[in-house]
Amino acid sequence: MSTLLESWFEKIPVVAIIRGVTPDQVEEIGTAIVEAGVGIIEVPLNSPEPFKSIEKLSSALGERCITGCGTLLTTEDAQRVADAGGKIAVTPNTDTAVIKRCIELNMIPMPGWSTPTEAFSAYHAGARYLKLFPAGSYGAGHIKAVRAVLPTDTNILAVGGVGAHNASEWLDAGVSGFGIGSEIYKAGRTATEVYQRTSEIVESITGALGGAKT
Repeated sequence: MSTLLESWFEKIPVVAIIRGVTPDQVEEIGTAIVEAGVGIIEVPLNSPEPFKSIEKLSSALGERCITGCGTLLTTEDAQRVADAGGKIAVTPNTDTAVIKRCIELNMIPMPGWSTPTEAFSAYHAGARYLKLFPAGSYGAGHIKAVRAVLPTDTNILAVGGVGAHNASEWLDAGVSGFGIGSEIYKAGRTATEVYQRTSEIVESITGALGGAKT
């Protein structure tokens, strides 16, 4: 599982957030995202029937991409996500009990953080993917400052107020990837629209990655 996640992060370090997706649409939307070039997908738990959507997405695309949940708040829901086949668990906050439970369930936790104290708490609980949220409120300079003191095997994701339009700034600051929601999906969008939007994001971030490496 971690190898597949690392492989996708190498290709295109984006977690597609499909908040509001419904179980009857999730396979079509997920397929469009993967075919456009993004292979990490989260279904936020404040979506309609999220566990059913995660189960359907995992069953349909689990061999091609990494699927899981977002907006995870409790250890009980962590169990439900694991039972549905989820492989990643994204949270909006730092809760060490939730992080540890996700690891026990063989899921990869991606906890939200804003301060160095939260980042280190998440790291010491076992998380290696840390989500700055909401990133837009803190700015790329916050990443650069905290990155300087975090262990080198920490992967920082920027989520909230960031996307393809300003990816270069965040990559230069030291982020490892992005969580992108409304640029890719909003409730009611068709799979065709999602494919087109995702393709544009992949092209833009691929270009930004090339610039960051030179």
